[in-house]
Amino acid sequence: MRQGAGLVCGIDEAGRGPWAGPVVAAAVVLDPGAIPAGLNDSKKLAATKREALFDAIMASARVAIGIAEADRIDRDNILAATLWAMADAARQIDGVSLALVDGNRAPRLPIETRTVIGGDGRSLSIAAASIIAKVTRDRIMLSHDSTYPQYGFARHKGYGTSQHRQALERHGPSPLHRRSFAPVAALLTR
Repeated sequence: MRQGAGLVCGIDEAGRGPWAGPVVAAAVVLDPGAIPAGLNDSKKLAATKREALFDAIMASARVAIGIAEADRIDRDNILAATLWAMADAARQIDGVSLALVDGNRAPRLPIETRTVIGGDGRSLSIAAASIIAKVTRDRIMLSHDSTYPQYGFARHKGYGTSQHRQALERHGPSPLHRRSFAPVAALLTR
């Protein structure tokens, strides 16, 4: 999407709520002549559709990814880590004059920035960013499942499920766990 002479990028994140793993942000500048059909909020798409759209976006758009690991989340807090990852992604794309950010909080960027509540359902570039962030984070958690199979990351991706809680109680936190999040912190104080 273009605004005047500059490019517009959409920015979104995935992984603010999980107990383990990173928060991942993506910045996407779509090619107006090659917008993949079916872009939508990643949470409203089946995993197979997200994967197909991920490939289509990567093939036709300018994409950048920022990743804030659990140690940054614990040190800075989840909001600050999210904004850092968003800014990191946005800084990787040159020539952008406007950033559209999903939600009501935006990172400090050297360009015009607008927040869009529900943006992943209202802006194609934000929807594309939500898909890139979600699929990237899911793939990261799938890769960690082989290193830490006892936690079941392939199934719950680090989110707070009863299975995840049981694994935490049985094995304690892994290096991927966010020690500042209440369920993990509670185990550490026992």
